[in-house]
Amino acid sequence: MDFMEEAIKEAYDGITKKEGGPFGSVIVKDGKIVGRGHNRVLLNKDPTCHGEMEAIRDACKKLGTHDLSGCQLYTTAEPCPMCLGGILWANITEVFYGCTISDTDKIGFRDDKFYETFAGKNNLLSKKEFGRDKCLKLFKDYAEDTENKRY
Repeated sequence: MDFMEEAIKEAYDGITKKEGGPFGSVIVKDGKIVGRGHNRVLLNKDPTCHGEMEAIRDACKKLGTHDLSGCQLYTTAEPCPMCLGGILWANITEVFYGCTISDTDKIGFRDDKFYETFAGKNNLLSKKEFGRDKCLKLFKDYAEDTENKRY
């Protein structure tokens, strides 16, 4: 099976339904597709519903786990910073992508602005520490609860 072709089909499905941009993904484990997703930002009015994130959610639900170790992700475009975070949190260590960040920029998406922010080249976000003592107590309480599993 051509997994990139399946990711492209996902993207076309989303475009046809006017659910979001040309971004589709599939997650593969042991040679089988275990998760699918396409951009549903417009449908859900939710900026986190990128194809990769939708595929991660689908794979986790189907596999009954938050840990996608041993899986590969096929996606129509190089993942944005948010999706990279989701991929790393899911323990996916292999990603295959079709179009680059530069290609994505050419059709009107702004991934480059996020990379510039992370590199300190612009200031799109104000961050300030606030309520640290109370939050440290929260973390301490969590760490002391032996029933909690780390993740």
